[in-house]
Amino acid sequence: MTSLNLKGVNVNFPFTPYECQKDYMSKVIECLQKKENGVLESPTGTGKTLCLLCATLAWREHFRDSISASKIADKLKGQEMFPNTPLASWGTAATDGDKPAYYTDIPKIIYASRTHSQLAQVINELKNTSYRPKVCVLGSREQLCINQEVMRQESNHIKVHMCRQKVSTRSCLYYNNVEEKSTDRDLVNSILDVEDLVKFGNRQKVCPYYLSRSLKQQADVIFMPYNYLLDPKSRRAHNIELNGAVVIFDEAHNVEKTCEESTSFDLTPYDVASAITAVDRLLVEQAKEVSQGDSLTEDLNVESLSSGSKIDINTIAQIKQILLDLEAAIDSYEVPSDKGITKPGIFIYELLERAHLTYNTKADIHDALEQIIGCLTGLPGIFLSTAGLQKLVDIIQLVFCGEPSDQDKQKQKEFNTAHFKVHIHRENSYQKKKQTSDLWSASSSKKQGNILSYWCFSPGFSMQDLVNQRVRCIILTSGTLSPLTSFTSEMRIKFPVLLENGHVIDRDQIFVSVIDRGPDGVLLSSAFDRRFDPDNMASLGNTVANLSRVVPHGLLVFFPSFPLMEKTLEFWRANGHTDRIENRKPMFVEPKRKGTFNEVIDGYYNKVNDPASQGGSFFAVCRGKASEGLDFADTFGRGVIITGLPFPPKFDPRVILKMQFLDEMSRKKAPGVRYLSGQEWYKQQAFRAVNQAIGRVIRHKDDYGAIFLCDQRFKNFDARAQLPSWVKPYVRLYEGFGNVVRDVSQFFRVAQKIRPVILKTPAGENLPAKCSSNTSSFSSCSSSESYHTQKAKALDAHLPSLKRRKLDDHCRATGMAKICIDYECEVQESQRKPANLLDALERGDRHWEDNSDAVGEEKANHLSTLSLQYDKRIEDELRGGKRKIKLIQEQKVSVSEDVSEECKASKVKQFLADMKKSLSKVSFDHIVEALQSYKKTDDLSVLLTETAVLAEDPNTHSLLRGFYQFVRPHHKTTFDEKCQELTGQGCGYKPEHSLSKDEKKAVILQSAVERQVVGAQNSMSTGSQLDTQQLNKGGRHLSQQGLKAAPAGSDKKNEVHTAFLADVKKALGAEKSAQLFQAIRSYKKTDHYDNLVTTVVSLFTERDENINLLIRFGGFVRPHHKKQYREMLDDLIGQPISTADSPTLSEEQQGAASFSPPLKTQSKISSFVSSDQRN
Repeated sequence: MTSLNLKGVNVNFPFTPYECQKDYMSKVIECLQKKENGVLESPTGTGKTLCLLCATLAWREHFRDSISASKIADKLKGQEMFPNTPLASWGTAATDGDKPAYYTDIPKIIYASRTHSQLAQVINELKNTSYRPKVCVLGSREQLCINQEVMRQESNHIKVHMCRQKVSTRSCLYYNNVEEKSTDRDLVNSILDVEDLVKFGNRQKVCPYYLSRSLKQQADVIFMPYNYLLDPKSRRAHNIELNGAVVIFDEAHNVEKTCEESTSFDLTPYDVASAITAVDRLLVEQAKEVSQGDSLTEDLNVESLSSGSKIDINTIAQIKQILLDLEAAIDSYEVPSDKGITKPGIFIYELLERAHLTYNTKADIHDALEQIIGCLTGLPGIFLSTAGLQKLVDIIQLVFCGEPSDQDKQKQKEFNTAHFKVHIHRENSYQKKKQTSDLWSASSSKKQGNILSYWCFSPGFSMQDLVNQRVRCIILTSGTLSPLTSFTSEMRIKFPVLLENGHVIDRDQIFVSVIDRGPDGVLLSSAFDRRFDPDNMASLGNTVANLSRVVPHGLLVFFPSFPLMEKTLEFWRANGHTDRIENRKPMFVEPKRKGTFNEVIDGYYNKVNDPASQGGSFFAVCRGKASEGLDFADTFGRGVIITGLPFPPKFDPRVILKMQFLDEMSRKKAPGVRYLSGQEWYKQQAFRAVNQAIGRVIRHKDDYGAIFLCDQRFKNFDARAQLPSWVKPYVRLYEGFGNVVRDVSQFFRVAQKIRPVILKTPAGENLPAKCSSNTSSFSSCSSSESYHTQKAKALDAHLPSLKRRKLDDHCRATGMAKICIDYECEVQESQRKPANLLDALERGDRHWEDNSDAVGEEKANHLSTLSLQYDKRIEDELRGGKRKIKLIQEQKVSVSEDVSEECKASKVKQFLADMKKSLSKVSFDHIVEALQSYKKTDDLSVLLTETAVLAEDPNTHSLLRGFYQFVRPHHKTTFDEKCQELTGQGCGYKPEHSLSKDEKKAVILQSAVERQVVGAQNSMSTGSQLDTQQLNKGGRHLSQQGLKAAPAGSDKKNEVHTAFLADVKKALGAEKSAQLFQAIRSYKKTDHYDNLVTTVVSLFTERDENINLLIRFGGFVRPHHKKQYREMLDDLIGQPISTADSPTLSEEQQGAASFSPPLKTQSKISSFVSSDQRN
């Protein structure tokens, strides 16, 4: 546990925080101390939730301690005290600014997130801190009720009314135990989520719902979904007190939408008709209890509605008349079929008044509706939908909020409706389809008519309502709130504290590219006029298929909408694109229905975890469930493809009215208030959805992945400016698709080396290799793994709404497996000799003097020799024969390499000693720090700056040039030029110095190949010593004259190239073949490898059947580029390319000496001669 002081508050943090985490906690404390609202963006993976909890609870403790200190000061009357020692309450006043503060003034923390599953994760984070506040989590009866009779009811509002009846009559056993169990010490002092409360309730036979409401009174922190706060009805139902509270909205990127939806409604013809049907049924039941002589013709008088607990038949009849009048008022408007009628928000009062709904009658009608719902709920053997009645109750509460006097009613109405529009439109097919599901109201479901919509267009209406409740401050935080200025302007309240935080990842953990064209050169766009263009869909399919080859493990593909995804996938199925993707990464598609989502996502997780597979691909939509709340960490999300910009549906009435509303507000230009224009809001919605989907790829500090923005509009600067601040610095623009493939292949190759992934294999197969031969070790490993797997499954069953996270074997290995893996890494890392100056500086001089290192060095050398033997054995098997001789030679090489390593170590030690003698301690330390920085960052400029001191004295010029031997190969040229500039003498640079170790080996191997081929040809050309007539029985193919006239390989090479060019023309056609030949000619002139690969990959990856041509093309690549080309092929195809795998490739390699082992040609000749002799 780390303790740090931020703005005078001591914060306990579970580990040493990053700078971005300190910045975030400082901003949180600033909001709390200054009572200012804040909008804080911090990317997913930066520990946002943990920082938020620790900073808030630390400040709350500090607030309490300051009150205690003030009380002590009052008691001591100026005498010496101990301000840093928190003491218990003494019961008198302290100060919070200029206002007297008491212990009762310590603010409650109201922590709201989008869903209960997200709250469960927050509560788990709280358990990881040192803070133990009293907590409470609020939920609905749907989640918390354990009375089986209530839970059997179909409708939620039916459950509510049945629960209320049982509570009022004290006929619920669980509710009756609440008072006794609410003071249980274990309960009060525990940190419980919704599932824990349900378990406690079942165990103690006490109602979790009312228990949570009881705990709320004493809680320091109250957790709830944020619609409980933003919806005035829910806030009243849960009796949430906001005065002086700190309100935190986590995952606040959805707050804007929730604010608007919680204060809007759509009243359909079915809602009104079902309400009338329910009232009719109640009238029938009540009529049975009324004598035949009673009069039912009393004039309608709304003022006379009964407010008692027992409702009479006259009241029911009056409610029915109100419903009929409301239905007639809504249907009285002639509405065009394609569009509706829009009125100002205040029109809602005029319309409802035609149904006798006013401020004067609202209370009586509201109470009567509640009584009718309660009566229908209690009728035995009858089940009617009361949803329509309940919706009318909610409408009355929403529209007629406030209790104005007669003089202020008009002002109240104008205030209530300033951000609203009334829209009357015809019923659409979606609602008709939805209505038919209510079988008990089949007759009313056929009702046709108008829909009355009352839509809020400003989230500021709800936020201002919170401010009016006198909260201390409001903090909105999420991983994707950018751009902050537009977000805050929508909220209509001031946010003085803003933060757009950076990420904790390094440059080598993220790859971001804009792909404006597919492999076939077609522009990619999801614009309305291009999205269903066949060429566009085909090019996008080729792009996804090719990227699925180079992205390891899990790949996420996000579409702007469900219709676009469905149409595109249908096109891909018809044209073979899905087959190409399926062969590489099996496809899983996000369903529209929530019920099957878990099954699909579990299938994806299992496929990615399957060691026999190459991963999986998950196709989803922006703003869908997969883009919002799921955690695709590590292998589950190595790449994210954004296939377009998800603008809202432009012809949707609500979108049109929202844009019109914002334009109206912008034209008014109220002083001190800036509204977004309709077009600005429209664009902002698209980019916020993109940013949310992008956030799926990097989930923690050790994660890495790639982001592909596959729409030409992302090339615009304005579009890239809308991306999150942590993404913008890494965005790359490419001219050709081939360059993207090349660079992303390199990115993943480097990332996997730095953060290696242990291959996932079934339990029992991998353990013997990793642990030991001891069977007890195996059982230890497997039992440990089994325990964690069972624990995870138990959690899934316990919390179904929480996403099941499949743990990756390699990064969470436990038991003996983890010990063995860690030990192997430790031996390889700590026991090896420093290979260069950078290693020596990092490890320190003490390692050189440690005698115990000799044993470690011997072991390391032994491991290295075994590795070389194994590699050589594989190579010998490919060549055939001479294994023992070659093995001895390789051992000699290994010994010579060890000697070379010792020489290097000696040079390093001597160079350090010389540098210490020649420099002051300060200069020496600066150079050492620069070297260490160079090793970590690969930034040569810092090293050049610090070593420039060696150029000041001619006696130290040799030391400056001595650094040349330790500079990395790709910096050799720059360093040599700098030395020439500073000292007048270079370091003896040669082109081969810039080659990496692998490249040097490749050159040496190539030279050996050429020498052996030449040697073989020379031995065959000495025909005077051979009787060719005896060898081939007179055949011409090995005659002395034929060999001298033209070597055998020359004709074969020409044949291979001719065959290849013919295949290319046949596969690509004349136009694309011309592009390829032009690229080859340009390559021969300029030696520009990147341009060549861009063209080649674009042409040969468009169709799977052309991949073989891409492999065979290696014969045209020059020797110094062959290694790069082979690595690109390995990444693109997913497996190493060998001569045995491709006959066409091996034939080409005979002539071009491309990838095959050097003795392959010789063995071919031998087999040819022997077969001819047999003939």
